[in-house]
Amino acid sequence: MISRRKFFRNTALSSAGLIISGNINGISVTERNAAINYNIMKETLKFRKINAHEHVYLSSEPSVLIDAADRLGIEKLVVSLPVSVEDRVLVTPERFRECNNKVLKAMKLFPDRILGQFYINPFYQKESLEEIDRCVDMGMVAMKGYFQVKINDPLYFSVIEKLTDLRMIILMHSHCGIGVGGHRPKYGNIQANASTPDDFVEAAKRYPEAVFQYAHTGGGGDWEYACKALQDYPNVYVDTSGSNNESGIIEFAIKYLGEDRLFFGTDGSYYQGVGSILAAKISDDQRKKIFFDNYNRILKKSGKHVN
Repeated sequence: MISRRKFFRNTALSSAGLIISGNINGISVTERNAAINYNIMKETLKFRKINAHEHVYLSSEPSVLIDAADRLGIEKLVVSLPVSVEDRVLVTPERFRECNNKVLKAMKLFPDRILGQFYINPFYQKESLEEIDRCVDMGMVAMKGYFQVKINDPLYFSVIEKLTDLRMIILMHSHCGIGVGGHRPKYGNIQANASTPDDFVEAAKRYPEAVFQYAHTGGGGDWEYACKALQDYPNVYVDTSGSNNESGIIEFAIKYLGEDRLFFGTDGSYYQGVGSILAAKISDDQRKKIFFDNYNRILKKSGKHVN
């Protein structure tokens, strides 16, 4: 006699086309049984993780981030605090120093968990370069740029050169608007100074020794175009963060960029960020690289890696 629990389980699986005899529609009994026995939290916790894209004090206290990280087995969170104002003149040195001070506060609260990224506005050249020195001396590991200045703008040249010498990652906010009527908008849809894939390409050509991080492919927009545009520029890495994780993003990114150029990130979307990598049709070795090894390999260049 079938139990009530088994009845509902089997009914649900049947409606999904998973209860079969032999092999129908490419799904075998073995695959069906594997799906029944799949323990998502066991799978989640078996991978070490560095979250390469997160923010602090935007809407959450550091303790809230740590709680989410604990649930999902995330060892380290790389965090920043940008200013969401497009007018570059208004993001003064006082404002970006204040942001970085809050990140330093979070680092002190959770020194074994939080890695800091300094945020600058290169419109203020002298002050930005001085702030990099201050934040590096305080233990920060990378840079965060936002949508005040595009990554290929000459204002960024001295910053990129400095970070290349420091062998540090340059995380840059990105936007890739989907074209209308066959025409791609040059500067995306909503943020005039957000860096597009083509802007990253120009910066990567000019500075092949720099390490760039293209932000949130899982955040919407034309991620297919982004991966294709960045394909031939090995110094541009892509993080998987964002809340619009369409099926196939991870596999597509691996196809065009390779498994060594993807960083795991959340940008506020923890379950989507982890789930998209677990759900992808890739090997555990590839998951291990995306979740931890790839970002840690770049950190090692500047001596900031995780043991």
